[in-house]
Amino acid sequence: MTPWLLPLLLLLLAGPPAVWPAPPTCYSRMLGLSRQITRDFQSLQASEPSEPCVRYLPRLYLDIHNYCVLAKLRDFVATPQCWRAAQVDALKERVRKLYTIMNSFCRRDLVFLTDDCGALEYPMPATTALPDHHG
Repeated sequence: MTPWLLPLLLLLLAGPPAVWPAPPTCYSRMLGLSRQITRDFQSLQASEPSEPCVRYLPRLYLDIHNYCVLAKLRDFVATPQCWRAAQVDALKERVRKLYTIMNSFCRRDLVFLTDDCGALEYPMPATTALPDHHG
């Protein structure tokens, strides 16, 4: 038996690793980033409530299934700079990234289930799946 054949045979007999990480899809990337942005926004409001700049930021509760989310992201990025709150600049950069992903790279993967702009003004309950329309 050749020296390289034994390790290869052992590897094949061992089977696949227990978990093969799935590469992120456009949808999972958008969903994960939108949830991170919403959490970061809530944390920012809690940690810097007296900073005038933070008080006047548009509310940022994101639902990537709501058509109004694109306008919400644009409005947030367009707000004036917060010179004394570096967290705001970092948050704006993530918002800009999500907008670019949604509007350019993953446009075909978007499915808007509503266009209720008012729903983006208040925190939404966390959901992990799309509504089931089969039942």
